[in-house]
Amino acid sequence: MTYQNYSLKQLQQIDAAHHLHPFTDHKELREAGSRIITHANGPFIYDSEGAELLDGMAGLWCVNIGYGRDELAEAAYAQMKELPYYNSFFKCSTPTPVLLSKKLAEIAPKNVNQVFYGSSGSEANDTALRLVRHYWVIEGKPEKNRVISRKMAYHGSTIAGTSLGGMDAMHKQLNGAVPNIVHVMMPYAYELALPGESDHDFGLRAAKSVEDAILEAGADKVAAFIGEPVMGAGGVKIPPASYWPEVQRICRKYDVLLMLDEVITGYGRTGEWFAAQTFGIEPDTITTAKALTSGYQPLSALLVGDRITSTLVEKGGEFHHGYTYSGHPVACAVALKNLEIIEQEGLVDRVRNDTGPYFAKALQERIAGHDLVGEVRSIGLMGAIEIVKDKATKERFLPSGSAAVTVRDHAIANGMMLRATGDTMILSPPLIWTRDTIDMACERIGKALDLAQADLRKR
Repeated sequence: MTYQNYSLKQLQQIDAAHHLHPFTDHKELREAGSRIITHANGPFIYDSEGAELLDGMAGLWCVNIGYGRDELAEAAYAQMKELPYYNSFFKCSTPTPVLLSKKLAEIAPKNVNQVFYGSSGSEANDTALRLVRHYWVIEGKPEKNRVISRKMAYHGSTIAGTSLGGMDAMHKQLNGAVPNIVHVMMPYAYELALPGESDHDFGLRAAKSVEDAILEAGADKVAAFIGEPVMGAGGVKIPPASYWPEVQRICRKYDVLLMLDEVITGYGRTGEWFAAQTFGIEPDTITTAKALTSGYQPLSALLVGDRITSTLVEKGGEFHHGYTYSGHPVACAVALKNLEIIEQEGLVDRVRNDTGPYFAKALQERIAGHDLVGEVRSIGLMGAIEIVKDKATKERFLPSGSAAVTVRDHAIANGMMLRATGDTMILSPPLIWTRDTIDMACERIGKALDLAQADLRKR
């Protein structure tokens, strides 16, 4: 029996009876009932009642080549017919992870040539944490195990991922984080810059918080700094141009490894294959997932720099870590085809030279002037809209986050899928968006802002 045999109400009842959703108030969801998304095509998703929504989040930051790509289904089918599964244990491998690793080494920063596979960004960050700490043990410095992260960072939902991240609500529910992880200020100039402080100076001050944390612990105790090139789930917080060069200088000065979380920014989002290339960063690890397969299969890839891998290979012995689905042949086949499509259609160049700049201009010209908008910002095809009560003072509506939810709900009701994070609306659309799609999005967002403003005036 297929879902077409069920009514929306029946599906909602079954969902409520048996399905625990991620990041959800389950009581609230059961009272409202879930929206059932049934199919999708190109940049659009459709629900069980036939409503069409322009997907402004690429699923969950991942569907870079859009929906309905038969090529990926065919790649998965062909691989399933030939070899649906075998593991990468027992000194074995299969062809697709071998070829995918070669491809990833070709498009990654030059110092990054090895790949470790999992099924999610959370798993990739778990692996990165274990690998970095293991590296320093192999190098005879086991005391060098502290990791510096940032407030409001998101590095996944496993215990290690939550600990690495800087989300207070997640830490409270964890009730006991992985030790020796500290969090410093984020490079969020809109709220944290001092009066009259330039973006350049703010970026240097934000980077100095990393150095301060190193000095407080002692450089001989600090293993690594981890950061998203652009903080995604925390609100698309784009650092000033001065920030990453200074962070990299600090890490090199104190012999601290540099870990990048590119689960969101990888595979074209910022107009380069990796945001490391956009910002000129030479990382020791890069965690990736999501757009590696455009979400068509669960797969993550931890890209590992030459410094770590040379030590691991020459001195490390067995690395006691791995997953049943590390290097899953079907997922890797889909990833290979996905990367091929991104290349063939020139999506990375298009984001850098056409749609990314047009997206930035459209947000500035058509959204930034709205009374509810304190700031818009974007890089490549990811952007943020700050929702405020007063543009001049940056005063927010109370309770915190409620105004952005109001905007989001109006956007969805008017055919635009957006996400609200705190007081910020965020966008991360499929890379197949065109100028026409961007125009459509701005029109629908503008309408949502107008409707939300009418509602918020009644408070």
